[in-house]
Amino acid sequence: MAKEIGVDLGTANVLIYVEGEGIVLNEPSVVAIDTKTDKVLAVGTEAYQMVGRTPGNIRAVRPLKDGVISDFDMTEAMLSYFMSKLNAKGIMSRPNIMVCAPTNITEIERKAIIGAAEKSGGGKVYLEYEPKVAAVGAGLDIFSPIASMVIDMGGGTSDIAVLSLGDIVASESIRVAGDKMNADIANMVKRDHGLQIGERTAETIKIKIGTATPLDEPEEMEVRGRDNFSGMPRTITLNANEVEAAMHDALAQIVDAAHQVLARIQPELASDIIDRGIVLTGGGALLRGMDKLISDHLGVPVMISESPLDNVAKGAGKLLEHMHGSQGK
Repeated sequence: MAKEIGVDLGTANVLIYVEGEGIVLNEPSVVAIDTKTDKVLAVGTEAYQMVGRTPGNIRAVRPLKDGVISDFDMTEAMLSYFMSKLNAKGIMSRPNIMVCAPTNITEIERKAIIGAAEKSGGGKVYLEYEPKVAAVGAGLDIFSPIASMVIDMGGGTSDIAVLSLGDIVASESIRVAGDKMNADIANMVKRDHGLQIGERTAETIKIKIGTATPLDEPEEMEVRGRDNFSGMPRTITLNANEVEAAMHDALAQIVDAAHQVLARIQPELASDIIDRGIVLTGGGALLRGMDKLISDHLGVPVMISESPLDNVAKGAGKLLEHMHGSQGK
C-alpha cells in the first residue's frame, strides 16, 4: 500500500516526511544546470555548495521564489530527483503527496505546484496552506473550537494565520522572510563597510550573530568578502547590532502583518490567543529574540515550536494521515 508523503516545498529548503519514518530528506531548494546544454548537473545540497562559486557555464538556480514556483521545469526536475532518491516510486507505488503553499497563491501557481508533484511520481496530490500545516506539525490542535495562531517564517514568505475548527479564520502572507533579511544584511555590509559578500555569507552572518532585538553586549564575527573599490579580498568585523539594524524593517513588516491578522478576528478568538499565545515556526523562529520582539509589540505570549524547521513537512504528513483516517482507511 502506498505510504503518505508530506512535502514542504520551501524557497530555501525542501523537506519530505514519510508516514511512519518521519523526516527523511532535508536539502536546499537549488538546482545546478549547465547553461550550454541545459542539463541538470546537481540538485539539493550538492548544488547549494556551488552557489556563488560556479564557472561561467554552470548556473545554480533556485526554482522557487517567494514560496511559489518561478521555474516549473526546474521544480519538477528537483522534485523528481528527491523522489527518486527516496526510491519512493519503487517502495511506495505512487504515494499520496501533500504539498504546502503560502496562503496568497494564485490559481495558476496552485496548479503549477500540483502539476510538478504529480509529474514527479505522486499518486493523489493535495495542496494545503503552510500556516495550517505548520500549526499541525507544531502539535497544535487546530480542530478544536479554541483558536490557535501561528507565524511561519520561511525563506521566501512569512505566513501568519489564526485557526479554529480545522480551518483558517484569518491569514496574511507577506513576501518578507529569510531571503529578504539575507539581502538586507549583504546591502548593509556593502553600504557601511564597502565590502561585497555573497548570499551564503549573509545567511551565515544571520544564523551566527543575527538578533531581532538590540543587545547590550553584541557578539562580533569576522566577515570576508571583496573590497568594493580595490576588488581585493578583505576581512571586516561585524557586530550583532549592525545586523539587527539591517533586518529591522523586514522584522517590523512581519510584526505589522501579525498585528493586522489579530485586528481582523472576532473578540472571542482574540481572547483565546491571549490565553494560548502565538506559536512561531519556520527558520525565522530560530532568530535570537524573535519571540520577545513579537510578544513586546503584540502584548501576547509567544512560544517557539519544538522543531521549527520540520513543522511544515511533519504537519503535511499528519494531515494526510488524519484525512485518510477520517475516511475510514
